[in-house]
Amino acid sequence: MLSVSDLRVKLDSFEMRASFDVPQGRKVAVTGPSGAGKSTLLAALGGYVPLLDGRISVNGADVSHAPPDQRGLAMLFQDGNLFPHLTVAQNVGLGLRPSLSLRPDERARVADSLSRVGLDGLGTRKPAALSGGQQSRAALARVLLQAAPVLLLDEPFAALGPALRAEMLALTSEVVTQTGATLMMVTHAPQEVAQHVDDLIYVENGQVEPPMPVDQTLSDPPAGLRAYLGDPGQV
Repeated sequence: MLSVSDLRVKLDSFEMRASFDVPQGRKVAVTGPSGAGKSTLLAALGGYVPLLDGRISVNGADVSHAPPDQRGLAMLFQDGNLFPHLTVAQNVGLGLRPSLSLRPDERARVADSLSRVGLDGLGTRKPAALSGGQQSRAALARVLLQAAPVLLLDEPFAALGPALRAEMLALTSEVVTQTGATLMMVTHAPQEVAQHVDDLIYVENGQVEPPMPVDQTLSDPPAGLRAYLGDPGQV
């Protein structure tokens, strides 16, 4: 269970507030206009933005002020953050040990994670030798290797074309279902991810609405979301 209580974040003149719960294993899309606070919400949950007030708990443990690597949350950023001088296997291995001094069993876990995302036999390559879709798979393999109960995705597939993006969304949904992790995924196009998530969180002007069932919400959206979806420039 991811629980957010009276969360308050302030960055310069921007302020965000949130209170919601996400049961373990649910998949949630976070949507809203540009600048609404979607990425700020995920960064606050992940420990990359300080809290002004409020509480974040993961499976009952208060992680509000814990370092990012001690929160039980793994985050995949928009750029994937692969290091060009490291091999794919080494990039993935960073999810286990920043020193990359991996034991044989840990190297086996890296190989298994690469296999899970369809990158068998590509571990010795550098990121530049991979396609955009393969780089996204490698970045996903690294966060999966952390085996965190909550996975946060900040539009990591936005730069991919529609077909590759759909492929990565399906893959992410599949592997998250297998691991039982909770997923929160930022998107500007909720219709695109609707078949892969259970719930939808709408964010506008720093106000984070509680999760709502995605099918029901998209078929009869509240006023703010309806206005957002009705702008073809936003979807």
